[in-house]
Amino acid sequence: MVDLAAGLNPQQQQALHAGLGPVLVLAGPGSGKTRVLTHRIAHLISELGVNPYNILAVTFTNKAAKEMNSRVEAILGGRPRGLTLGTFHSICARLLRQEADNLPVSKNFVIYDSDDQVALVRQALKDLNIDEKMHRAGGVHASISAAKNELALPEDMPINSYRDEVVARVYQRYQQALMANNAVDFDDLLLWSARLLEDNPEVRKRYATRYEHILVDEFQDTNQAQYSLLKHLASVHRNIYVVGDTDQSIYRWRGADYRNVLRFEEDYPDAQVILLEQNYRSTQRILDAAMAVIDRNPHRTRKHLFTDRGHGSKVIYQQTLNEEETGKFVVESVAAAVAERGARPGDFAVMYRTNAQSRLIEEAFLHANLPYKLVGAQRFYGRREIKDVLSYLRLISNPNDEISLGRVINVPTRRIGIKSQATLRTIALQNKTTPGALLVHMGVNPEDALFAPISTPTAQAMAKFGQLLAKWYELAQAGAEPMQLMDRVLNDVDYHGYLIADGSDEEAQDRWDNVQELRRLAAEYAGKTLPEFLENIALVSDQDTIDESGDVPTLLTLHAAKGLEFPTVFITGLNDGTLPHQRALDDPEEMEEERRLFYVGITRAKDQLVLVHNMYKSSYGYAEGTLPSRFLDDLPDELIEGGNQSRLQHPHRPDRWESPRRRSAPILQTQFKPGMNVLHPTWGEGMVLNSRIQDDDEMVDIFFQDVGLKKVMAAFANLQPLPKGK
Repeated sequence: MVDLAAGLNPQQQQALHAGLGPVLVLAGPGSGKTRVLTHRIAHLISELGVNPYNILAVTFTNKAAKEMNSRVEAILGGRPRGLTLGTFHSICARLLRQEADNLPVSKNFVIYDSDDQVALVRQALKDLNIDEKMHRAGGVHASISAAKNELALPEDMPINSYRDEVVARVYQRYQQALMANNAVDFDDLLLWSARLLEDNPEVRKRYATRYEHILVDEFQDTNQAQYSLLKHLASVHRNIYVVGDTDQSIYRWRGADYRNVLRFEEDYPDAQVILLEQNYRSTQRILDAAMAVIDRNPHRTRKHLFTDRGHGSKVIYQQTLNEEETGKFVVESVAAAVAERGARPGDFAVMYRTNAQSRLIEEAFLHANLPYKLVGAQRFYGRREIKDVLSYLRLISNPNDEISLGRVINVPTRRIGIKSQATLRTIALQNKTTPGALLVHMGVNPEDALFAPISTPTAQAMAKFGQLLAKWYELAQAGAEPMQLMDRVLNDVDYHGYLIADGSDEEAQDRWDNVQELRRLAAEYAGKTLPEFLENIALVSDQDTIDESGDVPTLLTLHAAKGLEFPTVFITGLNDGTLPHQRALDDPEEMEEERRLFYVGITRAKDQLVLVHNMYKSSYGYAEGTLPSRFLDDLPDELIEGGNQSRLQHPHRPDRWESPRRRSAPILQTQFKPGMNVLHPTWGEGMVLNSRIQDDDEMVDIFFQDVGLKKVMAAFANLQPLPKGK
C-alpha cells in the first residue's frame, strides 16, 4: 500500500484527508494542487474503497486531464476501471451522445469549431438581411456565446437596444441552423447538458446517484453553465471537492466567473475550506512581489505564499526607449545568460498582454538569428489543408453538416460555383432537407426533376460528388476506421495533386506534411469510430497544442501562460493602457482582472523575473510617450533592482530602485521652450517646436535632423539643453 500522505506538507495532508461533503481547496500558484487532486482520487479508491465508476474528475484542458490520469495510474499501479476523468466539454459530449433521445440533435452530432461558428453566424446575418458591416459576425457570436454561458436561450434574451434585438434574432437563426446541420458548438455542450439535468429529473437522478464523488480542478474558471451542471451532479451525495484560486481567474472575457467560488461557499455553508500556501515553484522575492500586486484586489481570501527555495534574486526592472529596444534587450539578455552563465535557451519565456506585441520581439530574435517558439500562432488544426481533410471526414460522419459541405464541395475544384451552391441550398430548403442529403440523392438519381434549376454540367459534377459522398458514408457505417476513411478521401479526390497545382513546391510539401501528420494521428484511433476521432480533435484547446519540445525561448501572451512555468520570465509592455489594458482604466472589475493577469505572469517565474517598460510606443508613425504600469507602484522598493543599465547577466547590480511613476513627479511649468536646441541620447540634436503639460508630464514636440518629428515625455527622454547657437 502506497503511503499517500508521504511527502505532502501539512496543508496538503489536510486536503487529502478532508472528510465527506463539500470541500473547497484554495490553492495558490505552484502549491501542488494537481498532486493533491490525484492523491485524493487515489485515497478515495484505495483507502476508502470507493468504486472508480462512482468518481467524476473534471478539468479544463486535455493536457491537464492526461497529466492527472497518468499520475493516478502511477499511484494505483494501473488504470482504475470506470473512472470518469476528462474536460468539461469531453464529458458533456459523452453525456449528450448517451442522452440524445432527450435532445434536438442525434447522437452522431458534429462539434463546430470557432471558425465554423462564426461562419454560421455570418450565414444567419445574410439570411436575415442584416448588414454585417453594422453587426460583425464575430461580435454577434461573442454575445451569443455569453448568453449560452449564462444558460440563456434566444427567448430568454433581454431586449434593451436594437443590437440586443439583432443578437436575439441571429441567435434564433443560428440555433436553427445548428439543429438542421445536426451540430453543436462548444457552448452547447455545456448548455444542453445543464438544461438536460435541469429539465429531466430522472436523468439528473441517474447521474447524480452514480457519481458519489465529484472533483473539480481550476474551479475559478467555471462559468454559470458549468456551475449549474456541477450542482445537479452533486445533488444526491453532496461530495463535491473543488480546487481553485480566485487570484488566478483570468478568463472573464470568455465567461469564467471567479464569483462561483463565493457562490460555492454560500450554497454549501458547511463546506470545509482549506488553503494551500506553500509554493514549490518560485523564490520568496518573486512570491512577495506577486502578493504585493494581488493584495490590492478586494473580494478574496488572502493567502500568504511561502517557499523553502530561499529569497532568490531581486526582481529586475528595465526601462527601454521603445518597443524595438525592448526586443533587443530581451534577445541580448537571453544570449548573454546562455553564453556567460550556461543557461539553456528553453529556460526563458517572454510574456505580453496582446498577441500584437509579439511582432517586434519576434523581429529581434530573427535579426539575431536566434530560434524561438511562438504560442498562439496559427494552430495546427486551423491550417487550411487540415480543415479541408477534417471537413471531408465530418461530412462523412454527418452528411447534414452544411458548413463542412460548403468548405469542400469545390475543393479540389469541381466547377461548382457560389451561385450553384446557393441554388442547391434553396432546393434543399424547399424540400425540407439538407444540401448534403440532396447531393447523396443526386448521386443515385441524377435525372430527378428537382435538379432542373441547376445547369447540366454543374448537376453532373454535383452528382459525381454525391456518389463519392454516398460511398464514403457507406464505408463509415460499415465500421471503417478514421485512417482508412482519410486515405480513401485523399485518394478519391487526389488531394495531393490539388496541393501541388495550388502552390509552390515548397508550400505544397509543407501542407502535405501536415496532412501526413494528421494521418499519423488518425492511426492512433485504430479500433475506434470516426465520431470518436472527430470529437477528440474538436475539443483540443490552444493549451493542448503548446509544443513543449525544443530548447528555445517561448513567446506567449499572459493568458496563454496559465499553468506553465519557466526559470526566467520577461513581462514586457508594462505601460498603462497596455497592462492594465486601456479598457480597464474605467472599469473596476476589468482592472481587478488585469491585476490577476499580472499576478499569473509573475508567478510563472521560478528563479528570475524581469519587468520591462518602454518609454515610447509607435502611434501612427509618431513616438508617443507612455506611463509605466500603475501595477509597478505596488512593488516594494526592497524587492526591486535595476534601471536603464541593468542586464540579466548582472542580476545583483546594486542600482537604486524607485517606483517609475514616483519618478514622474508632476511638472507645473514647461522646461523646454520653442526654438530651444536639445540633445537626445538616441536621436541626436533637435529643435523644440512645442511643449505642453499633459497628465502631469511635460510633452515635447521636437524636430530631429535625421529622424524627423518626435513627441517625447520630458521625464523619461533624458534631454540635454544645448547652448544657443549650437
